[in-house]
Amino acid sequence: MADTAKEITIKDTKVPVVFEEGKFIPIVSLQLVFTNAGHLSETKDGLADMSSKLFNEGTKKDGSVGFAEKLDAHAVDISAHVGRESFVFEVSSLKSEFPYAVERLRELLKDPNYTQKALEQVKRQKIGWLTQKKSDFDYIAATKLREELFKGTPLGRPYDGTVKSVKSVTLDDIENFISSHLGYDNAIVVIGGDLSLEDAEKYTHEILPLLPKVKREQIKYFTASDKKETVITPEDTQQAYIYFGAPFNYSYKEKDQYKAKIAEYLLGGAGFGSRLMEEIRVKRGLTYGAYAMLRRTKYASYLSGYLQTKLSTQDEAKKLVQKVVDDFVSKGITAEELEAAKKFLVGSEPLRTETLSQRLNRAYNEFYYGRPLGFSKEQLKKIETVTLDEMNDFITSHKELSELSFSIVTKK
Repeated sequence: MADTAKEITIKDTKVPVVFEEGKFIPIVSLQLVFTNAGHLSETKDGLADMSSKLFNEGTKKDGSVGFAEKLDAHAVDISAHVGRESFVFEVSSLKSEFPYAVERLRELLKDPNYTQKALEQVKRQKIGWLTQKKSDFDYIAATKLREELFKGTPLGRPYDGTVKSVKSVTLDDIENFISSHLGYDNAIVVIGGDLSLEDAEKYTHEILPLLPKVKREQIKYFTASDKKETVITPEDTQQAYIYFGAPFNYSYKEKDQYKAKIAEYLLGGAGFGSRLMEEIRVKRGLTYGAYAMLRRTKYASYLSGYLQTKLSTQDEAKKLVQKVVDDFVSKGITAEELEAAKKFLVGSEPLRTETLSQRLNRAYNEFYYGRPLGFSKEQLKKIETVTLDEMNDFITSHKELSELSFSIVTKK
């Protein structure tokens, strides 16, 4: 196996191709990733997601059922989805069926199902999902936290949409979003499996020229609030859902990402090996689980975490989260904690690269964040050699993590 990142010329643009060869199983996987085409680029809440779901309704010629039957007959899978930054097509099949899969993708890109029937189906699905989320208190607490941390920015909007915004979306809205955000010049091709790099380039040349040239925009950066606000949302619930977040003044461009990875693991990412779990569950029994992540992306860098607890221990748990984070950034970690983190992060590495999908996603992330291929392996070597003083210098330099805001869903 080998991974490669190179550029090929499509019309007037050099398009990145991230490639990983894997011949153990005769399958091929392709992702077309369109940057700056996700939730943060939409003009109406929910529009990006609805646009992706329209592609899952097949072509205008065949409809959703007819197109699905074509795919099923050859065991081909084609789907579309969006994230905050990107719009993604995923295609997978046996090696023998991959030329057929590429032809079906071309067919889908040339003839999306721009019909009122397809739009109404997408709306029904989306409204049904949003209706279910009205009783999903984790979703409510997480959404309210993001609104508080990133108030007045696209990241603070309900990018999953609201029933009102979904109902207002038209076919023209979706067609305009697709034609203005899915272009050959903002695409990254991620492809791998039982094929050669030459084959990967050939398929790229077959697909991307079908797309228009779009206006490429830079991803905006949003800073999380440090105002230490608490938002209470009353609901008919039997327990409290506590979500919390804070700014993290640390860029995805930094070379010592391994330090943030260790800090995240020990603060809230390790399960029973983390400070939050140890203090809140093990010592006091206030929750089944408490977690925290240090998110480092192109659009934001921040701490986010969550737990659930009894209504009667809501205030105690909230105060304890604040104390755990305060102690973490003021005192740092112990030698025993660092050694445990090293053993887990290095020892569990094979589990993170078992599948073709995992390896392709890693290669893509390294490329997308401007890192050399193999960056993750180099970071593991640095995890093995980092000292306690180096880690504590890093942790105690990020006092902003204590500027916690809370979103709590609790009893009416």
